[in-house]
Amino acid sequence: MDFGYDARTEEFRARVTAFVEEHVYPAEPVLHEQLAAAQDPWSHAPIIDELKAEARARGLWNLFLPGEHGAGLSNLQYAPLAEIMGRSPHLAPQVFNCSAPDTGNMEVLAEFGTESQRERWLKPLLDGEIRSAFCMTEPEVASSDATNIGTRIERDGDEYVINGRKWWSSGAMSPHCRILIVMGKSDPTAQRHRQQSQILVPTDTPGVRIERGMHVFGYTDGDHGGHAEVVFDDVRVPAENIIAGEGEGFAIAQARLGPGRIHHCMRAIGMAERALELMCRRTLSRSAFGGPIADQGVVQQWIADARIEIETCRLLTLKTAWLMDTVGNKGAHTEIQAIKVAVPKMVTGIVDRAIQAHGAAGVSQDTPLASLYAHARTLHIVDGPDEVHRRSLARRELKQYR
Repeated sequence: MDFGYDARTEEFRARVTAFVEEHVYPAEPVLHEQLAAAQDPWSHAPIIDELKAEARARGLWNLFLPGEHGAGLSNLQYAPLAEIMGRSPHLAPQVFNCSAPDTGNMEVLAEFGTESQRERWLKPLLDGEIRSAFCMTEPEVASSDATNIGTRIERDGDEYVINGRKWWSSGAMSPHCRILIVMGKSDPTAQRHRQQSQILVPTDTPGVRIERGMHVFGYTDGDHGGHAEVVFDDVRVPAENIIAGEGEGFAIAQARLGPGRIHHCMRAIGMAERALELMCRRTLSRSAFGGPIADQGVVQQWIADARIEIETCRLLTLKTAWLMDTVGNKGAHTEIQAIKVAVPKMVTGIVDRAIQAHGAAGVSQDTPLASLYAHARTLHIVDGPDEVHRRSLARRELKQYR
């Protein structure tokens, strides 16, 4: 394993870093001002479109997607770029058209979609013209077990009828959201992992109702599309909207969540780096008890531990990306689960210590730390809670001794 960045990766790293420093960081307060001035908390900020146009003009677009539809980068090449984007998680990923859930939905359409599905939905997503949502989690069941899903997808002639309730459907509050990928049960009598299907539902389909937007620790997350509770009441869509056929929903979800998990972890490492940078700058610039806060032993321990934890998680994430490139997502299953547990724990701890180092400023709107903490804390839950990943890892570890 060689984790040195190749020439193409280094070129993109330099370009993405320059763009983030020159355009994204200065736009962060503009984004918050535009959203605060809007009457709708989930409205679209004009600064996002301005930056998207500039990023696309510079060839910094769809970097997450390998193959003909994207930039052609491997997971190992994309990992350090996602880390840079993670330093501004609410803005940078959107600017480069690399934000969830659109990334995962584009991956699903690229891998499993028909030509007509790709033409109608993948193309405008790749062009950044529309947004999308992934409707999997439900309020009435323990969604940590995806086989619990209760939403029904039933065939009726040339159509499918969908009934159910979803929540935390990320992206669905965006005014530009045009398509939902919905997971539900098409055959409750089938084998446990063959009961589910995924289907494309345009947001303007009769019977689709956005009940409310969900808040995350008080934040609307409107800057990247928000999260919605969505009701499907006798929603009818053409039979050709099914993705890859009935019974393929669980397999598609697993294929989708693998890259999604590592993308979250890549970005989270960037969040930790920014928190560490802010902590260092703050403790060097503030004095207490006769000297800079940075001279306090406890603060130096925070900083040293943060560097060790970041480097450890980065190496494990790079190993995971390398395995995904060389042996596939299934071959990297253990490592994907390991980083999904280790990285959120790391970044939450570092952001928490950075908040402590800032004192009252750390919990205010004057730094990004409070928002980073809220984002980091959710990573312990999204795409499978820590406990589920630990359970799977432990069972795999024990299997060799049984």
